[in-house]
Amino acid sequence: MGDERVEVETARPRDEATGRDAEPITPVPASPRHPVSPSPRLPVSPPPIPSSDLRVLLWDIDGTLIRSIKTGAYKDYTIPVLEEIFGTSGRLAGMRVSGMTDLQIIVEALSEEGFTHDDVRDQIHHLSKRLTAEAKRITGSGEPFFELLPGVTQTLQALDDHPRYHSALLTGNIEPMAYLKMDLVGLDHFFKLPGAFGEESHERRDLPERAAGRINEHLQLDLSPKQFVVIGDTPNDIDCAKHFGARSVVVGTGRFYSTEELLACEPDAWVKDLSDTELVIRTLDSL
Repeated sequence: MGDERVEVETARPRDEATGRDAEPITPVPASPRHPVSPSPRLPVSPPPIPSSDLRVLLWDIDGTLIRSIKTGAYKDYTIPVLEEIFGTSGRLAGMRVSGMTDLQIIVEALSEEGFTHDDVRDQIHHLSKRLTAEAKRITGSGEPFFELLPGVTQTLQALDDHPRYHSALLTGNIEPMAYLKMDLVGLDHFFKLPGAFGEESHERRDLPERAAGRINEHLQLDLSPKQFVVIGDTPNDIDCAKHFGARSVVVGTGRFYSTEELLACEPDAWVKDLSDTELVIRTLDSL
C-alpha cells in the first residue's frame, strides 16, 4: 500500500505509550426468555444538526461487536437445520464462513449436493424460522454462548449520545438472528434504524445500498453514500463499503484475518478494538 498504509494505520491505539490495559472480554449469559427484537421502526425526529453532518454507522456483528465463545458455534445450530430441511449440510462443516451472508453460506455449502440458489431462496423463510428457533434453543441452555468484545457497550453508548452518529446493523446474519444476538447481549436498543441482513443477497456488497435506501426513507433524508460508514472485521466488510461508495473502519477483533491482510484491502481506517472510545470517535470524525 505504500504511503496509503501509513495513513490508515494512524488510527491505531498506542497502548504501549498510554499504559492503558485493554478491556477484558465479558462473557454474556444466554437467556431463554429474551424474545427476538423486531426490526426498528421508531418515529422519525428532526436531526439536531444539519443533515450534511450526519453519519450513519453500519455495524457488522460477529467479530466486531461480539463473538461466540466456541469457535465455529454458528455451525452448531445451522448444520442440524440444513439436514432437517435439505437432508444434508453439504460441506458446511469444513467451510470458513467469516464475512459471508447466511444466504451465500448455505448456497455454497449445498451446491455440490445439487441444490441451486433458487432452491435455497425458495426455503429462505422456513430456514430463517428454523435457524432462529434452533439458535434460541442452544443459547437458552443457561451456558454463556456469546461474549462482548472490548469496549463495545461503552462505545455504542457514546455514539448513541452523539448528535452526529446513528447506528444500524449491516450483517451476514439473517434478520431475526441478528436481533436475537443483539437482544441476548443487551445491545439491541442501540440500533434504532433499519439495516440490511444475510437473507437478502448472496453478495454482501449488495447490503449497504439496501440499508441506505431504507434509512433514507425512514429519516426522510437523502444522505449520500459517503455519509455511511461500514464497521467490520473482514475484507468483505471493506469491499462492500467500497462498492457502495461508503467509508470503512476495520477492527482487529476478528478471528480469521491478520492486521496485514485487512490493511492490504485498504480500509479508510483501522482500530485495534473498540476499547478506546475517544479514539474510535476521533477516527470516525476524521472520515
